[in-house]
Amino acid sequence: MTARLTLVSHHLCPYVQRAAIALAEKAVPFERVNVDLADKPAWFRAVSPLGKVPLLRVRHGHSEEVIFESAVILEFLEETEANPLHPADPLARARHRAWIEFGSAILNAIGRFYSATDEAVFLHESRGLSEMFARVEAELLARQSGPWFAGERFSLVDAVYGPVFRYFDTFDRIDDFGILDGKPRVQAWRTALSGRRSVKEAVGADYPRRLHAFLQAKRSYLSEIIPLRTTETPQARSS
Repeated sequence: MTARLTLVSHHLCPYVQRAAIALAEKAVPFERVNVDLADKPAWFRAVSPLGKVPLLRVRHGHSEEVIFESAVILEFLEETEANPLHPADPLARARHRAWIEFGSAILNAIGRFYSATDEAVFLHESRGLSEMFARVEAELLARQSGPWFAGERFSLVDAVYGPVFRYFDTFDRIDDFGILDGKPRVQAWRTALSGRRSVKEAVGADYPRRLHAFLQAKRSYLSEIIPLRTTETPQARSS
């Protein structure tokens, strides 16, 4: 493919990270342009029907097409670029697509978790997330035979869950919420993904600071406990 690609992004968006990881794994050169979703520029509003990122701008000579929605972008890259990340077998591919959808459901649950405005809802969402990861643990236990979702071969499922686990790097610095406790396969997968170059480089070096500031500004239950947890001494936190 000779088209010139631009990934229209936001610093924190996990759906953008999926596309960036896939592009890196396929060794496809691309530009990256970040937009402020709180103050969307006119050109972005003109080409983004849903007003969301990611967008993939695909230029052929003097013409350009804009693809929106991360799932569509990932499938487009699978169809047009070398180094496939989906399995060749149709049944296995369908399974992978289903677990990608489950990854999106987990992201929605993470959003509800950090947006919960009182303790009861926060704990409810925490338990819900733990149950979702228990399903992932069972799937990995039944099928996994290597560091990645499909064993020894990095796939689009891995590209989707890398950004999911990245949230927990920040959550863990706030407190131990126990969401991933008792899930050794999930924990091992998280560790493997955190060391993958494409996953690490899908965000900027300032990502942890940006996410921490975003969470702190949410006016949620989590944002209220951030100052408390980050200023307590280790002795106070263990009492």
